[in-house]
Amino acid sequence: MDSSLSGVMNRRAQKIKGTMFSPNFDPYSFVSPSAYDTAWLAMIPDSFSDESDDQSSKPKFRNCLNWLMNNQKEQGFWGDCDAFGNPTIEALPATLSSIVALKMWNSGPLLVDKGLSFIEANAEKLLKDVKSYCPHWFAIVLPAMLELAETNGLHDVLPESVNETISYIFSCRQKFINKERLVGHHFPPLLLYLEALPPSFAISTEEISKNLSVDGSLFQSPSATAKAFIVTGKKECLVYLQSLAQRCPNGVPQTFPMDEDLIKLCMVNQIEKLGLAQYFVDEIKETLAQINKNFVDPESWVRSHNMIASQLHKDSLAFQLLRMHGYKVSPLSFCWFLHNKEIRGHVEKHPEYFTFAMISVYRATDVIFCGEDQLEEARSFAWKQLEKMTSADRDHRPQIEHELNLPWLARLDHLEHRKFIEENEANALWKGKASYNRMSCVCSDELLQLAAQDFEFRQSLFKNELEELKRWSEDFGLRSMGFGREKTIYCYFAVAAATASSLPHDSWVRMLVAKSAIIVTVADDFFDMEASLPELEYLVDAIGRWDSGGLSSHSKVIFEALDDLMSEAAQRYRQQEGSDITSNLRQIWCETFSSWLEEAKWSRNGQTPSIDDYIKTGMISIAVHTIVLPAALCFLKPNLPIDKLRPPNYETITKLLMVICRFLNDLQSYQKEKMEGKVNSVLINLIENPEVDIEDSIAFVREIIGKKKKEFMEYVLMDEMCDWPKPLKQFHLSCLKAFQMFFNSSNSYDSNTDLLEDIDKAIYLPLSRNSLKKHINVETVHSGLNKKYATIKLNSNLKWRRRSKCLRVVANQVPQYTFRNGIFGMAPKLVGGFI
Repeated sequence: MDSSLSGVMNRRAQKIKGTMFSPNFDPYSFVSPSAYDTAWLAMIPDSFSDESDDQSSKPKFRNCLNWLMNNQKEQGFWGDCDAFGNPTIEALPATLSSIVALKMWNSGPLLVDKGLSFIEANAEKLLKDVKSYCPHWFAIVLPAMLELAETNGLHDVLPESVNETISYIFSCRQKFINKERLVGHHFPPLLLYLEALPPSFAISTEEISKNLSVDGSLFQSPSATAKAFIVTGKKECLVYLQSLAQRCPNGVPQTFPMDEDLIKLCMVNQIEKLGLAQYFVDEIKETLAQINKNFVDPESWVRSHNMIASQLHKDSLAFQLLRMHGYKVSPLSFCWFLHNKEIRGHVEKHPEYFTFAMISVYRATDVIFCGEDQLEEARSFAWKQLEKMTSADRDHRPQIEHELNLPWLARLDHLEHRKFIEENEANALWKGKASYNRMSCVCSDELLQLAAQDFEFRQSLFKNELEELKRWSEDFGLRSMGFGREKTIYCYFAVAAATASSLPHDSWVRMLVAKSAIIVTVADDFFDMEASLPELEYLVDAIGRWDSGGLSSHSKVIFEALDDLMSEAAQRYRQQEGSDITSNLRQIWCETFSSWLEEAKWSRNGQTPSIDDYIKTGMISIAVHTIVLPAALCFLKPNLPIDKLRPPNYETITKLLMVICRFLNDLQSYQKEKMEGKVNSVLINLIENPEVDIEDSIAFVREIIGKKKKEFMEYVLMDEMCDWPKPLKQFHLSCLKAFQMFFNSSNSYDSNTDLLEDIDKAIYLPLSRNSLKKHINVETVHSGLNKKYATIKLNSNLKWRRRSKCLRVVANQVPQYTFRNGIFGMAPKLVGGFI
């Protein structure tokens, strides 16, 4: 790793540690303030009481008003925005409430005008999908904010073009409120939206007082409690609001008090999803140890009615992170909701409030062990609720579809890191009352900058290594054999992208694994489609003797490439550890070549082995252990004894990996192998069980894979199952993910096109970091596998019309580049230079 760049990134990481993990760190500073709730506190007059209609000329919470004046977005709105800085529908009520608060105190007239201009210009766009799906909370809050604006002299704030949509939203509000009156119970409780309920929904002060919490809040909602204080003048409410304003002087959150353990879990989750865990190893360890210590029996506490989603999100996220880090945690720690009919009913009837909680539940069930039926039930339940939301939650539809359509084990770390850097999905921490709680801007920007820098460094490292690998493969003639599959790029991509977390900057290990995979592919194809049985027998004999005498043509190329690689590996190990592993390395390759010969004899002689004999040979011939073990045991620290390399005495974790990979391959290649007269577990099962059809046989193999994966995950994560060092076990997991990626829904390894886009993203294509870049310019043109990409930056000095024109020009000239933020521009002189 480049020492100067390493120093820069480590210094940046140290700076972040000094903020996020210092003893004086304020967890509330990690969560972005809520403009909507802050505005409601800003509306409270200083001398308000329940005995007088007098309103003083100054606000009781001046710091909240000041926050509104200092935190209007550049486009003119307050409130929530997506990962690219674009306003979401949550921005409409937040902007209206902020404008009302400013106007109430004759403050910031220019800000008010800018906010009104934003609403006029953007309301139609923001409301365009509301008729197809109008969130419950939005139907309650937006009409109330429009009425509040009208009361404060702000008339006709919305353009006429949305009148029909607004009428629809008002009708939705009436429908929801009428339903509440009929049913008498709702989730979340309508009193949570006290500040937004119309006067027609008469609520007595006694009803409000009866629902106040011990801390004086109304369901821990700052905005609802502000209204409760305005309505009742209750001292308990004022004490709560004063405590809130003092605790959060720079804008208040949506919920107070907040679960600080949940905030810490979200911090760890954010760091890991951005690919930064290597910089915060000790901090993550200490945080999770404390979380585990704080974990309580789920039956020992009472859940606040409006906090169920937050609690479920916290418990499932804690389960996932703790289990992934080797803690023994019971599924009961978050599956408690399955046994509560009322809670399950709430989730099923109001899925919009539980989207993030269900995503968290679904992710938690990725790390399932054998016999954990509750996790199976929780996964099925979460799947059904998330499927409902794919047609309703437009903002999070891509994230939901990513979870449901691509299994966790088929996702490569490096590409996942890119996804979270670009889309910043993890910025949304959990669902609040009227929008998503998000990371504070300072923490978010600093983490994103470090993540982007680290990702780009890895890209440059990968690009250089791949060029070196191509030269090696070319020099030994492996890329020009004239038969079979040329997979130099695929092999390297899989190794680099899958091990981005377990091998962040370990170049030699990556190259050893990639070169081994290339040799395996070439040799496997040679056995399958090129050589005669006598040629194969002679090659296997030469491998056994480790002597190339008498070999020629393709056999000689394969042997010499393998001999060179094993000699280099043995020499490196001798220099590092002082002992010779040459015979160990050769033995494992001899075993693999022998298994290929056995399979070649089956197919050439028309033999069908028993399923047991097939698995015994097939788990060797898939050669995943041949690729993994030399690197994992010999070059990952700490080392294991070299006798672990001696066939066939492999550890259970390795045997499980071998079996799973064999079956994954079989599942996607049985049709091709049937045509070529080869054996396969799917086909053998059909022969041994003539009463079953092909679908039954496929299901049989899938069932084996599912069971073996659960066993494998327990060996990877639980120390009592396998006492190997964590890096070795994680490396096994990374290799399984690479195989799952190749054989997830098709045989992508045999395709020449399936993975080109992912390879470009992993190695060549620059990050699209719209949230980090402030200028647009055609800086450089990067070559990918089959096309070129331009690095673009935003120039904020251009007026909108000029920006739009420039964007169209750039889009025409660089059609491969995707513009994800419409408010872009380009310096005129560089437009001309580029064209």
